[in-house]
Amino acid sequence: MRRISGQTVRNRLHDAGLTARMPYRGPVLTSRHRQARLQWAQTHRHWTLRNNWQHVIFSDESRFMLSRHDRRRIVYRRVNERYHPNCVDEAPPHGGGGVMVWGAISHTRRSALVRVEGTLNARRYVDNILEPHLLPLLADPGGVFQQDNARPHTARLTMDFLDLHNVNTLPWPSMSPDLNPIEHLWDELDRRVRARARTPTTQNELFEALQEEWNNIPLQRVQALTISMPRRCQAVNASRGGHTRY
Repeated sequence: MRRISGQTVRNRLHDAGLTARMPYRGPVLTSRHRQARLQWAQTHRHWTLRNNWQHVIFSDESRFMLSRHDRRRIVYRRVNERYHPNCVDEAPPHGGGGVMVWGAISHTRRSALVRVEGTLNARRYVDNILEPHLLPLLADPGGVFQQDNARPHTARLTMDFLDLHNVNTLPWPSMSPDLNPIEHLWDELDRRVRARARTPTTQNELFEALQEEWNNIPLQRVQALTISMPRRCQAVNASRGGHTRY
């Protein structure tokens, strides 16, 4: 049997139009997750911006780190230079600390960016986030609140609070960050903070920078994301509940 070298295989793959890429990193989707996602997308495939999506308030939490360690960085060195200062990618433990925030957006407005202190539980979620920041966004009739299925969101205390204030909620399939347009704002917010002339060095400075850049994101950008909701549903339908480009 003739042996084929690895380079020959790579050459043939390249000739076929296949190139080496970093794999897309997405959530683990079981058959149950895929079915729930597909059912959700089919249920909402006829929703329109005018009648439905512009009334949805999308929410989420995200953690931002002071330092981000990129494992894809490479250096060119000699065999005995592994620990040379110019060849070491130094990174503070745990990213040097970070800040967790909560935010919400709709087609016409956004919430304040809220700092989440300590571990988020149902009591803190209700007292520090929902009551002071969500309810004002729901002043207009017809508003629908979206949140994922994290434990503080689905706790009895949270559900009782939402029922007490007659908050309409949007059922949400698990493992579906691609269906929530606010996820794209987190990426943009991170880029904006890292592009600042002065990089934050403390957690307080990081939060102040996050607040400023959150408010600086144009409303047109937020609206473009809410307008994408029908396309997101179509993408989930097309993938039969699998991963999408969103």
